[in-house]
Amino acid sequence: MTGIADSFARPINYLRISVTDRCNLRCTYCMPSEGIAPLPHEDILRYEEILIVARAAAELGISKVRLTGGEPLVRTDLKELVALLAAVPGIDDIALTTNGVLLARYARELKEAGLKRVNVSLDSLQPEKFKRITRLGNIAEVLGGIERARSAGLQPIKINAVTMRGVNDDEIIDFARRTVEDGWHVRFIEFMPVGERRNEAERRFISIGEIAERIQTLGALEPHKLPGNGPARYYRLPGASGTIGFISPVSEHFCFQCNRLRLTAEGKLRPCLLSDDEIDLRGPIRHGASTDEIKRLIERAIAAKPEGHNLKIGTAPQNRNMCQIGG
Repeated sequence: MTGIADSFARPINYLRISVTDRCNLRCTYCMPSEGIAPLPHEDILRYEEILIVARAAAELGISKVRLTGGEPLVRTDLKELVALLAAVPGIDDIALTTNGVLLARYARELKEAGLKRVNVSLDSLQPEKFKRITRLGNIAEVLGGIERARSAGLQPIKINAVTMRGVNDDEIIDFARRTVEDGWHVRFIEFMPVGERRNEAERRFISIGEIAERIQTLGALEPHKLPGNGPARYYRLPGASGTIGFISPVSEHFCFQCNRLRLTAEGKLRPCLLSDDEIDLRGPIRHGASTDEIKRLIERAIAAKPEGHNLKIGTAPQNRNMCQIGG
């Protein structure tokens, strides 16, 4: 097994795998209120096909895998995929990003199958506001899922909050206090213009700099390290056992350290979240491509990774909503 880097000498060791485009919520920044037309069942990669990609990627040096959606826990028997991936030589970390609605039901079996960690999307601590943002959600189910994941040993649990001006920015301090009072690991994420949401993103955007300034009314933020494979910068408030993370794809982009590829639910490999470029893997796999042929396609995707995105000059992906990419 050897490591691999892109044309800008960035090591690539992380694969995000979307297992479904379906979701049991309708978050306002992620998809339209009516949802999206789901992909036909036969277009979705089967678990054994995802395994083919994972094995080829691992032989190239990919060691970290994260399962995403849509909402990955709506995919039947996800524990079977986790167990398959956990047995792949070279893959040493398997994580999951979820909205948490079904987490209480599946946390323990996923841990037993080989899942290491979970990130939970939670954009409000207020039940009515949470329901407005998600259109369908019950915050009690999510909070229960977080506690069940904690008891199952899926740690550290990271709480992802997409911060939106005029929507939930009045809760920044409340989330930050949870890192002190309850030991939460909270990550604030800037609102990104993906799909058809550009005008709303510009209106709702609030920078990480402004978020940090508000939080520091609670005390000085001290830099801190937290395990993970993503771009967040972590800090702690005085007396906190939890952490505060900042993810700033717009105001302070982290493209210079990007280490990842993304596999969509229907088998398209995306070199960059914020670009529409994709390489088809499903077609070659279903036509009997060898492992070496899949590896060459992965290498092509790595070579195609751009130096950075172009959000600041008004260029953003248009052909997919966020729920179809996996974040």
